[in-house]
Amino acid sequence: MTNLQGDKEYLHPQYKKDREMLNTILAGSADPLNMAELARLRIRYDGFQGARDIQHDLDKALENWGLTEAALFAKTRALHQTETIFTPTWIKKEKIGASR
Repeated sequence: MTNLQGDKEYLHPQYKKDREMLNTILAGSADPLNMAELARLRIRYDGFQGARDIQHDLDKALENWGLTEAALFAKTRALHQTETIFTPTWIKKEKIGASR
């Protein structure tokens, strides 16, 4: 896919999963998990040449919550210092192996 300037626009390998997550974020509130997911997606798509719909909706989510990107990152850094937001994959695998 190319845009009018002739630059190539790419589809991110995680597009489908990210689109679903972003739809959930847009329908939800600024709770800790949604904020962490939004920050993660902002980082993933920063500078990415493509997925313009996702990039637009990432901006829309920030606007809906009345946050700047800097404020979102500050809030999620504070959250990560006090809570476990994401469980690393290797820990999930250890728990599954231990329960057998």
